[in-house]
Amino acid sequence: MQNGTRLAAIDLGSNSFRLEIGRVDHGQIQRAEYFKETVRLGNGLDSARNLTHEAMQRGWEALARFGERLAGFERAQVRAVATQTLREARNREEFLLRARTVLGFGIDVIPGREEARLIYQGVAHLLPRNEVADSERRLVVDIGGRSTEMIIGSGLQAQTTESYRVGSVAWSMKHFPDGQFSASAFRVAEIAAKAVMDDALNNYTRDQWDTAYGASGTIGAVGDLVAAAGGRAGVVTRADLDWLLERLLKAGSADRLRLDGLREDRKPVIGGGLAVLRALFDLLSIDEMRVAQGALRHGVLYELLERDDSVADLRDSTVARLAHRFDADEAQARRVGDVAAALFVQLVPEARGGAGASRAGRALRKLRWAAQLHEIGMHISHSDYHKHGAYILDNVDVPGFAVNETHALSQLVLGHRGKLRKVEASMADETFAAQLLALRLAVILCHARRDPEADALAVELSGARGFAVRARQDWAERYPQSAHLLREEVLAWQKTSWMLGLHLD
Repeated sequence: MQNGTRLAAIDLGSNSFRLEIGRVDHGQIQRAEYFKETVRLGNGLDSARNLTHEAMQRGWEALARFGERLAGFERAQVRAVATQTLREARNREEFLLRARTVLGFGIDVIPGREEARLIYQGVAHLLPRNEVADSERRLVVDIGGRSTEMIIGSGLQAQTTESYRVGSVAWSMKHFPDGQFSASAFRVAEIAAKAVMDDALNNYTRDQWDTAYGASGTIGAVGDLVAAAGGRAGVVTRADLDWLLERLLKAGSADRLRLDGLREDRKPVIGGGLAVLRALFDLLSIDEMRVAQGALRHGVLYELLERDDSVADLRDSTVARLAHRFDADEAQARRVGDVAAALFVQLVPEARGGAGASRAGRALRKLRWAAQLHEIGMHISHSDYHKHGAYILDNVDVPGFAVNETHALSQLVLGHRGKLRKVEASMADETFAAQLLALRLAVILCHARRDPEADALAVELSGARGFAVRARQDWAERYPQSAHLLREEVLAWQKTSWMLGLHLD
C-alpha cells in the first residue's frame, strides 16, 4: 500500500465507540486522528437482550459524526467492527441497518475469538520489534464493557485465544447498582468473575507466558490512575489494585470518587472493571501487568494494511482447516467450486479478473469458500447435511471472519439444495441469488461425483429478476439424470421472487 494512504478503523465497543485514522508510512501506520464517543451501548441491553431505542439512538448519532469525518474514504480504506453487545443483542439487525447507512460503510459483528486475535495484532504491532521481543511469550488481556479477551502469543502470532462474557459495564450494572461500593460487593463480584473465567486456569497457566500486557479500557484507566498517584508509569501491580480498591471503598460510590487521572466517563464502570482485573490477577497468578498501547482498532488497521494478502491467506487456511475437521470430500468440493465459479462469472462478468478487492471478486471468493464447505454437515447427517452445515457455520469460531460473513456462507450452504424458501430473505440481494444459482447448478452437474462436461451450461440474467439456463445440443439426451434435476430446479425457483428459465436444445 502506498505511503500516505489513509486507513480508518471503527470499534463499536460496549462502553465507547472509537475511530482511529492512520497514515501508511513505510509499512507502519502513524496516527493521524483519533475520536472517542462514550455511547454506553451495553447499558442499553434490557432483560430480553434487546437494545433500547435510546441506546441505539446514541450509537447512531456517534456513527453519523464518524461518517462525516470519513467522507472521501474508499471502502477498502475503512473497516468497522462491533463486539460483545452487538453479539448479544437480539435486535442487532435493526440497529445495524441504520448504523451502516449513517456511517456510510459496512459494520462487521466479530466473534469473541476473532476479537481476541485482532486485539493481539494491535498490541503486537505497537510493541518494539527485535529478536528478544519477538521471542517473548505474551499474555494479553483486554477487559471491555461486556467481554474480556485473553490471548497467549509471541511475535505477531496469536496462539491461544478466548473471550469471556464478563466486563466492566456488565459487572458494574450487576454488582454495583447505582454506583455504590462495598467490600462485600467487591468480594462477590470477584468470585463471580473467577467463576466465569475459571477454565483459563488450564489454557493460560503461568508457565505458558513471560510478560502480561493489558490492552485498552479498564487496564488503561487503572494505569492512568496509578501513574497520576506517583506509581510506575505503564505498569500495574497487585499492590496498585489493593490501593485502588481502598480508595473506592473509602469513597463509597462512583459519584463521590475523586482521583487524579480518572475521567468522568470511566467513573460509572470503574468498580466492575477493577473487580474483573483483580479476579484475573488472582486467577492467573499475575504479579504485574504492562499497559499496552495497541488495541482492537490498531489490529483492524494493520489488517487493512495487509488485507489483500494476510487476511485472504488466513481465511483460506481457516476454510481448509474447517473442511478437513469435518472430513468434507476434498475432490468434490474442488469440483463443485470450479464449476460454480465458472457459472458465476457468466452472470457477473466483473468477477472474471479473480477473487480480488472488487465486490464481484469478493463474492466469487465467498462462493468458492461455500463450495469448499457445502458438505461439512455430512459428518453429522446425510439427509439434512445442508442444514447441519449451516448450523456449524453459524456457531463455529472461524479466524479471519466476521459473524455476518460466516452467516452469509451459512445461507449459501443451507440453500445449495432443497427448497429455497428457507433463504428467501437473503435472495433479495442479487449477488447472493447469483451465487446461490451457480452453487446449486454446480451441485447438480457434479451429482455423480465426477467432472462434468466442460461448458455444458450457459447462464445469463434475464430481465430484472430472472435467470436463463441453456444446455449444449444433445446434452440433455446424454445426461438425462442431470436434465431431470435441472427441470426440478426450475420448479424450486418458481416458488421464489426470482424466475429461472431452462432451454434444453
